[in-house]
Amino acid sequence: MLKVFNLGLMVGAFGIVTVLQVRLQGGGVPLSAFLSVRVKLINVVIFGLILLTWHCIFSLCGQYQSQRLSRRRDIIANATRATTLASIFVGVVAMIFRITMITPLFLFLFWICTSTVVAGSRVLIRSCLEIARVRGRNLRYILILGTNRRAIEFARRLEATPEWGYRVLGFVDREWHEGAGLKKPYPLCCSFDDLSDYLRRNVIDEVANYLPLRSFYEHSSRIAALCEQHGIFMRFDSEIFDLKIARARAEELDDGAQITAYSSPRDGWPVALKRILDITLSLMLLVAVAPVLAVVALMIKLTSRGQILFRQERIGRNKRRFFIYKFRTMVPNAEKMMPALELLNEAAGPVFKIRNDPRMTPFGRLLRRASIDELPQLFNVLRGDMSLVGPRPLPLRDYEGFDQDWQRRRFSVRPGITCLWQVRGRNNIAFDHWMKLDLQYLDEWSIWLDMKILAQTIPAVLRGSGAA
Repeated sequence: MLKVFNLGLMVGAFGIVTVLQVRLQGGGVPLSAFLSVRVKLINVVIFGLILLTWHCIFSLCGQYQSQRLSRRRDIIANATRATTLASIFVGVVAMIFRITMITPLFLFLFWICTSTVVAGSRVLIRSCLEIARVRGRNLRYILILGTNRRAIEFARRLEATPEWGYRVLGFVDREWHEGAGLKKPYPLCCSFDDLSDYLRRNVIDEVANYLPLRSFYEHSSRIAALCEQHGIFMRFDSEIFDLKIARARAEELDDGAQITAYSSPRDGWPVALKRILDITLSLMLLVAVAPVLAVVALMIKLTSRGQILFRQERIGRNKRRFFIYKFRTMVPNAEKMMPALELLNEAAGPVFKIRNDPRMTPFGRLLRRASIDELPQLFNVLRGDMSLVGPRPLPLRDYEGFDQDWQRRRFSVRPGITCLWQVRGRNNIAFDHWMKLDLQYLDEWSIWLDMKILAQTIPAVLRGSGAA
């Protein structure tokens, strides 16, 4: 019913937007002409293809899975993601088959309409179900294994959200460990030895396992097999290692399943979209600044001896090594001179920075001040070694100087040309603060944050703030 309902909403929105476009005179063809061409066989086939693809998109976006425990904003976000992909597909079909009725205005109105009705219907359905669950309908009865802190905290969360529709029957353990703090005095239903008999005689939909992994492995294994025999759902606590930052997620691996803990952006459609934007924007920027690249290359050749480009090995994603490209701003043997200049290093931490570096050429100093020396890194972005936005790639020398592992989490994503460090002062920022800004970027990452940083980079470069 939900699948048919979804497709009905999409078709209805398509019809409403068609009428709106004609009345707004937004382009295309008259409504009567549009209706007349729909009876052709090719249009029937195209429409069937669109419906089938819409159905697949909604399935891939998890619109037909249980969303009992999902947050309301996640439900809206998933519905909007599905309608966005559906609208993009309609635009692609219109371009391929040259459907003149589907204009950019049509697609925009269609996206607004479908996102509103689909997300709105999801919220309405969710609200109705929550009311029913609070009133004792559509319930799931759950039994909790263990009486430790994590088990009690889980029971508290279920108590605080009756709209989830979970009713805690009680706990299973040898004795009470931490029973205080619960609004309702739940019973200790049985011991581990008596659990089999309890499952036979009571209504139980799910069992939540919060037993310590090391000391209760045999109990957990036996109870899991028992739930399997009864056909009862069993939940496992993903925070068995008490990690502070990493989040856990269940994933399928061939015919099995694994719980993955991750503390950096996961691969998925947002990361894929970031890569698409990297390629697209890099190509556009390279075309736009091609004359600048040519002039700078010529000036470097005329003003100093040596290669035009500086090539250096850097640390990339998950410690992968790659060669970064920059316009050469120093004398040819600059790296060999570094040991003799270590005492002049002005930067705290393992990095090496000198504001008035004696190895710098006069023209190179101008390039550094305007950050023009960084432009060849757009080729690194196209190669996939870097991203437009991300923590700066560091030389091997700097990486070897890291003395704390928490700082190395910054290497779990592709390095970038710009990041929070660049737009907030660059070399004027202390090393520890720089590392914290990089980790803040990882924890708060989104496509919108990338676009915001790119927009802030332009005035930061024009000001030359912190450049060295």
